[in-house]
Amino acid sequence: MKVTVGVCGGISAYKSAELVRALQKQAFDVQVVMTESAQRFVQPLTFASLTEKKVLTSLWTEPQSGAEQLTSAIEHIDVAITTDALVVAPATANTLAKFAHGIADDFLSTMYLATTAPVIVAPAMNVNMWQHPATRANIATLESRGVTIVPPDSGYLACGMTGDGRLADTEAIVAEVLNHLRFAHDLSGETVLVTAGGTREALDPVRFLGNRSSGKMGYALAEAARRRGARVILVSAPTALRVPAGVEMIPVVTTSEMRAAVMKHLPTASVIIKAAAVADYRPRVREAQKMKRSGPLTVEFEPTEDILAEVASKRPAGALVIGFAAETEDAINQGREKLLRKSADAIVMNDISREGIGFDSDNNAATFLTRTTAIDMPEMTKRELAHRILDEVLALRRKRLIVAEESTSL
Repeated sequence: MKVTVGVCGGISAYKSAELVRALQKQAFDVQVVMTESAQRFVQPLTFASLTEKKVLTSLWTEPQSGAEQLTSAIEHIDVAITTDALVVAPATANTLAKFAHGIADDFLSTMYLATTAPVIVAPAMNVNMWQHPATRANIATLESRGVTIVPPDSGYLACGMTGDGRLADTEAIVAEVLNHLRFAHDLSGETVLVTAGGTREALDPVRFLGNRSSGKMGYALAEAARRRGARVILVSAPTALRVPAGVEMIPVVTTSEMRAAVMKHLPTASVIIKAAAVADYRPRVREAQKMKRSGPLTVEFEPTEDILAEVASKRPAGALVIGFAAETEDAINQGREKLLRKSADAIVMNDISREGIGFDSDNNAATFLTRTTAIDMPEMTKRELAHRILDEVLALRRKRLIVAEESTSL
């Protein structure tokens, strides 16, 4: 597979040579693109020697013929189309701004606009530049468009200051490349329907019953499935999260609205992942006016719709249904009981009695339960856990296909 490494002008540009070597050790074919400023810190000859390829430094060359001039002018398109990933390390504040605002005035920024491959950016700069509102806004913009940011490390910087801004370790950057490319298109052809967030049930026009779900796990699953080539439909209760790039998002508030959206899109889904924290009860009567404080309050509740059970009973032929369970005691047995009662194919069981994971955290741990197995998934980031869950979903798909083939042969 081909990886293009973009090198920008900064003192850490010399580390890009280490990155090129590390990617080559992973059997990637590496092409290097350098900005004009990068060449002030490292000579193109360094990267040409490592890759045995011409280093791309400009949209324009001094060709001997008109044909060569044309070839040079469209080279950035060819590289953009043929690369499997674009990695920019170090990425300067200037390059981040160009990417965020669509400025294409050199080979690297033009190639960025022309590629549809995953883009992984590892910024490196002065701590004040990294923390500046303009840089933070540009980072947010790029993330909202699906660009992966490998955040800088903290430490002593070349400018003499201490803080965030040092280029991330080579191992961390390579890990992100592997994270993207080893999963390339293994969910191609699948339509993954994900629910996320916590539904809200109104008591009156200003109050509602809710829960602590941040939606981070569901959004991580949606993003991971999209990166792996699936069409992703995300049915989301209110959250503070940005919708992952390329994901079709349907906003809902109540359990009834979530059920309606899920059932509408169920016929097209091949994998359904119910990661939302759905309210089990709602007030039987919603007050038309704001309730006034007047002493003790009694509210009568009624059960909400059981979306997971209904989805499992009405799923399209061959579709997989994955539920979530949050338990505080006897978690494995409770999770497996839910699995059987709801007729799901698997339950991702979260033991929420553990501190530091789960609600509002960027980390999580889980047990992936099927009727016959319990696969422990120790604490990791929710992005990593999302891929582990999808690995097991694909394993279930393969087992089902094997069983179907054996039945047909008999």
